[in-house]
Amino acid sequence: MLEYDREKVRENVRKADTEDLLDRVTVYRSGMEPDALYAIEEELRRRGVTAAEIDAHARRREEAGLIEAEGMPARCSFCPRPAVERRWGWHRLWGRLPVFPRLFRYCAAHRPATSR
Repeated sequence: MLEYDREKVRENVRKADTEDLLDRVTVYRSGMEPDALYAIEEELRRRGVTAAEIDAHARRREEAGLIEAEGMPARCSFCPRPAVERRWGWHRLWGRLPVFPRLFRYCAAHRPATSR
C-alpha cells in the first residue's frame, strides 16, 4: 500500500486546474482520502468556486458520465477525466497501424467528432 504524503497531495492540489479539482471532489470523491478532499475543497474556495458551482458540476458529470461494473466512474482512455461516451475504434500499433478493434472511453475533450 502506498504511503500517504500530505505535502505532496497539497502541492498536487495547488498545481491542478479547477476542472480537475471539481472532478476529484465530485466524481471521484468515494475513492479519495478525507484529508485530500479537505485540501481540494479549501483550494476550490480559495479560487472562488462556490458550493452551488460544485453541485452543478456534479449534476453535469452524473448526467453525462459512464459507470464501470464496480460502480466507479469510467475514466477516459486518454486522460484521467471521467468518460462521457464509449465508442469502438482501432487499437493502433505505434499510433498508426490499425491492429484490432476495441472499445474506447472518451471524455468531453477527447471525444472524436461524429463522422457522417
